[in-house]
Amino acid sequence: MKRYLVTALTSCLFWNTFGMSAAMDSKPNILLFVADDLGIGDIGCYGNNTIRTPNIDRLAREGVKLTQHIAAAPLCTPSRAAFLTGRYPIRSGMASSNRYRALQWNAGSGGLPANETTFARLLQKQGYTTGLIGKWHQGVNCESFNDHCHHPLNHGFDYFYGMPFTLLSNCQENKPPELDAALQAKLWLYSQIIALAVFTLTAGKLTGLVSICWKIIACFTLVGCIFFISWYSSYGFVQYWNCILMRNHDITEQPMRLERTASLMLKEAVSFIERNRHRPFLLFISFLHVHTPLFTTAKFLRKSRHGLYGDNVEEMDWMVGKILDSLDKEGLKNNTFTYFASDHGGQLEAQDGSAQLGGWNGIYKGGKGMGGWEGGIRVPGIFRWPGVLPAGIVIDEPTSLMDIYPTVVHLAGGILPQDRVIDGRNLMPLLRGRVQQSEHEFLFHYCGSYLHAVRWHQKDSGAIWKAHYVTPVFRPPGAGACYGKGICPCFGEGVTHHDPPLLFDLSRDPSEAKPLTGNTEPLFDIVIKKIGRAIEEHRRTLTPVPEQLSFYNIMWKPWLQPCCGTFPFCWCDKEGDSTHSL
Repeated sequence: MKRYLVTALTSCLFWNTFGMSAAMDSKPNILLFVADDLGIGDIGCYGNNTIRTPNIDRLAREGVKLTQHIAAAPLCTPSRAAFLTGRYPIRSGMASSNRYRALQWNAGSGGLPANETTFARLLQKQGYTTGLIGKWHQGVNCESFNDHCHHPLNHGFDYFYGMPFTLLSNCQENKPPELDAALQAKLWLYSQIIALAVFTLTAGKLTGLVSICWKIIACFTLVGCIFFISWYSSYGFVQYWNCILMRNHDITEQPMRLERTASLMLKEAVSFIERNRHRPFLLFISFLHVHTPLFTTAKFLRKSRHGLYGDNVEEMDWMVGKILDSLDKEGLKNNTFTYFASDHGGQLEAQDGSAQLGGWNGIYKGGKGMGGWEGGIRVPGIFRWPGVLPAGIVIDEPTSLMDIYPTVVHLAGGILPQDRVIDGRNLMPLLRGRVQQSEHEFLFHYCGSYLHAVRWHQKDSGAIWKAHYVTPVFRPPGAGACYGKGICPCFGEGVTHHDPPLLFDLSRDPSEAKPLTGNTEPLFDIVIKKIGRAIEEHRRTLTPVPEQLSFYNIMWKPWLQPCCGTFPFCWCDKEGDSTHSL
C-alpha cells in the first residue's frame, strides 16, 4: 500500500490538471478486451518471461494493474453473464445445478434473459454506439430460429460481428471431438452394439441358425436407425451447428474458416473504431483466443517458447497492439478508457499428449472450472486512461469483473438499475487513488449454482480471509487438476465438503498452500462465524429465477438452429474468397 501511495502522489505532481479536467468532462470512449481462458501467469506484466506480450504489458505500464481481480465464475457462460450484468450469475439463472455449466449449442433455448440489463444497453441510452466483436456465448434464440431473444442486438449492442458460441476442437478439421466427448463415445458404442446385433440376427436368419421372423429384425433395424439419427444429427455436425460467424443477425460463415478468423475480427474492430471516431463508443473485443483448438495463423506458429499455446497468446497480444494503434491513428488514445482481462483462469486439463494446451495460472492453485481455488478465478485486470488514471500503479485490493458494469455506466453518465441487486462496485475512486481500499468486503465464489468458497476482506487488519466449503477432488491425487475428466465437477462424488471449512489468509498465503486451523490461527472461529453470517445475508438477497442452463434449455433443438440456407443444408461463405492476411 505504501508503494501505491508514493507512486500515486508522485504521478499527481506531473498530471496536467486542465487536461485531466477536460477528459473527465467529456464522455470517454470505452474499449474492453476480454480474453478466453487466459491464465493470469501467461502475460509478462504478471510475471511470465517465456511468452512475449509487449502490447498488454504496455497497457499496464501506462495505466493501473490489479493483482486481485476476480471472476464471478470459473467458466465462460456464467462469467460473461456476470461481466455484462454486474451480477452474480445465479441471480440471472446463468448458473447451473447440473453438469452442463455452460451453453452447449447455438440451437439451445437458454441464454441471458431479456429482462437482464447489460452495460451496453445503459450506454446506448447515454448516446453511445455499442459494438461487440468476437465471442458471445450467451445464447441466440428462444422459440424459433430467428427470434434472436438472447442475441447481442437484443442486449444493447448496436453492432455484432463474431461467434455466437465459443471455439471448440470440433471447429477444426481432424481434431478429436470436444463437445460431450465421453457421451459421444458411449453413443458410438451403443450404435455399434445395435448394428452388430442386427447383423448377427440377419446372418443367423439367412443361415437358418436363428429362428426369428423378419419383422423383429426390421424392428431392431428401425430402432437402431432412429437411435443413430437422433444423436448423430446433432453431435455429428457440430462444426456446422456451432462453429459459425454472424454479422448482426446474418450468418456470414457456416462453418467458420479458422485460418482467417483472426484477420476478420481485427479488421472489424479497426473498422468499428474508424466509423465511430467522432462520437462516443463502447467496443467490447471478446477474443476467441486462447481457447482450444488454439488455431494460430502461420505468422505466429512455432514462434513462442511455450508451444502452440504461447503462439496463440502472442497472436492475441499482437491483435491488441493493432487495435491500440488504431486508437492512436484516430487521435483517440487520451479519450479512451481501456480495459484488459480474462473471463477466468487457464484450463490445466487441456492437453494433447504431453503438450500443454491450457494456460498457466502462476502461483495460484487450480484453474478453469474450479469454483473456489484462486487459479480458476484470479485473472489479469489492467486499466488505462491517459491523463485521468495514473500510470504504472499496482493495486492489491480485491476487485471483480462485475465491477466493470457500474464503472462504465458511471463514466457514461448513466444510472444503475434500482430494481435489482448490482454486485459490482464503481472502481474509479480506487483506480484514481481517491480511496485506498476496495468497496468489496465479501466476494462469493460459485461453481455452477453451488457456493464453494467465500472471501472476506477484513479492512481494519488488511487480512484477506478465504473459506472453502467445497473443493474438487484432484485426479490423480495431488495433481492440482482433474486430469482425465476434462474439467472438475461442482458436486457429487467429485468434490469434498469441508466442515469446518478450509481457511486461508491470502495476504500471507496467496497460493493457498497451508490451511489454517483453530490451533494455528487464534481468529479461526471468529472468521468462520463472520463469513457464515455473510453467507446468510447474501442468500437472503437471492430470488428464484428460471434456470437457463437446465438440461432442456441447453439441449440441441433443430427448430432453433441458426442456418444460412434451408435447414439442414446450412452452409455459406459470405466473406468471399479474398485473402485476409494478418
